[in-house]
Amino acid sequence: MPAMAFISFSSFSFPTHTSHHLLRPNLLPRSLNPMLSLPKLQRRQLFSRICCSTANKPDFSSTTKIRSEVLSPFRSVRMFFYLAFIASGSLGGLIALTQLIGALSNPAKAVGVPDILKGLGIDIAAVILFAFLYSRESNAKNAQLEKLSREENLSTLKLRVDEKRIIPVSALRGVARLVILAGPSSYLIESFTRSKPFTEALLERAVLVVPFSTDGEKPDFEFEENDDPKRKRLWQLTPVYTSEWTRWMEEQKKLANVPIDSPVYLSLRIDGRVRGSGVGYPPWNAFVAQLPPMKGMWSGLLDGMDGRVL
Repeated sequence: MPAMAFISFSSFSFPTHTSHHLLRPNLLPRSLNPMLSLPKLQRRQLFSRICCSTANKPDFSSTTKIRSEVLSPFRSVRMFFYLAFIASGSLGGLIALTQLIGALSNPAKAVGVPDILKGLGIDIAAVILFAFLYSRESNAKNAQLEKLSREENLSTLKLRVDEKRIIPVSALRGVARLVILAGPSSYLIESFTRSKPFTEALLERAVLVVPFSTDGEKPDFEFEENDDPKRKRLWQLTPVYTSEWTRWMEEQKKLANVPIDSPVYLSLRIDGRVRGSGVGYPPWNAFVAQLPPMKGMWSGLLDGMDGRVL
């Protein structure tokens, strides 16, 4: 029989931030005591390096963590049970190992060695299995937090609606499905031309375009006199504080292994999450086919049917 045992866990809290004024000499390890004789400036540099090394871990906002919990409500419960099973299997394996040593040293107990080995094998297999499951769950959680953090950073970028109004991207959550275009002005003008046959259908689906010029030139969108005013509304948003937009775009391209100078598009769901992206011109016809209208008989019924998120 496997020597499995269950133990209870108590929660511990650890400080998440360390500042140099909290590092007192009597709390330092002995290996650092000789460093206390260094000049004051060198001690400050040493403590700064220690603090910087602990600050390299990603720090996610409370909003990002809450969104992660909402999207995966049972992940924390699963991770807790995985840790409990790992601890149980480890304790059971330790007990089985001591029993095995005792049986090998006492010929009278040698008959029970096969059963002890069987239990030890089950314990080791259980520890390996649940450690793998915990590691996979932890990696998935970190990946989701990083993705949500990037989306939160995107939501803080600013857009100009008109000469008097500047709003963050987050202000359009629940209102519009943004399609962000990033590329040289020639790419933006060609995307503008290709969108003309789909203008009315895109607006019915609450699509708004955010053209971001990466070559510093402002694209000259030529609106004809007989153009529908809706066409101007489709392209009325303009990014402001372009350095922040450039930094965010470059980070996304690096994560996607896309060359920095490649023109790309990014499609957002109505809740602000990323639903699609690609290199080249945006597929306006695909957007019309995939996204439900926001008016008429479909209003409200299919508001969240934006497709899966990336």
